[in-house]
Amino acid sequence: MRIVCQNKKAYHDYSIEETLEAGIQLQGTEVKSLREGKANLKDSYVLLKNSEAFLLNCHISPYSHGNIMNHEPLRTRKLLLHRKEIERLRGKIQQKGYALIPLKMYFKESFAKVEIGLAKGKRLYEKRETIKEREAKRTIERAMKSR
Repeated sequence: MRIVCQNKKAYHDYSIEETLEAGIQLQGTEVKSLREGKANLKDSYVLLKNSEAFLLNCHISPYSHGNIMNHEPLRTRKLLLHRKEIERLRGKIQQKGYALIPLKMYFKESFAKVEIGLAKGKRLYEKRETIKEREAKRTIERAMKSR
């Protein structure tokens, strides 16, 4: 498994409750660009429409050696999920405050995959609490290491 890109800000802004692996439908130059590692998941999200899942605002840079048939960077891409998975996610998303956020994009064997997280938005005070907990763990680990 070779990770192409990660959405590190998602773990800061959201509390991830469940993760799911999905395939992604790509064009030829998009695959080549992903193999170069030129993708960004920063402001992207997943939208469920007519029992299909779509990845929006995912930026995959144009392939460097591409010709006039190169792809659009912010194209809407279809995610490959089973219908039962989509319907289960739809039921969870309809609850208040839940969203589907892509967490990382990677190659598994020779297929491009996206890890999707069922996320609930954090409030500002929750973000501060997680930062305090992380810093407390670091200080404890440093103290234990120095002993």
